[in-house]
Amino acid sequence: MNNTPGVILAFDFGLKRIGTAIGNELSRTARPLEIINAEANDIRFAKIGELIEEWQPVKLIVGLPSYPDGTEHEMTRRCKRFVNQLRGRFSLEIIMVDERYSSSVLHFQRGKADDAHAAALILQQYFDESISD
Repeated sequence: MNNTPGVILAFDFGLKRIGTAIGNELSRTARPLEIINAEANDIRFAKIGELIEEWQPVKLIVGLPSYPDGTEHEMTRRCKRFVNQLRGRFSLEIIMVDERYSSSVLHFQRGKADDAHAAALILQQYFDESISD
């Protein structure tokens, strides 16, 4: 169990999979953790609860999808609902990070999910954008 202060857990939300990544505020680096392969909310949140118990994060980061011009679409709304559920279940600070261009940085192979790396990219983006904090 990791009790290091400043641990942050990040999520790349999807309907079938949720990518997770871990990092900390001291090193300001992110690394892929695992992929939660479940569509049922009870299974998803049970696994997220296990990760939160294991890593004891001080906050959660969630990538927020939208169209290239910033307007919302169905996945944006579903992701916001996911964020509200996280907030209600775990009472942790949650920060949403614009993920519009994160998938273009990763080289996804057709049929191969790399959601954990996407979560790491989202978390690294958070660290890079909050460098002056």
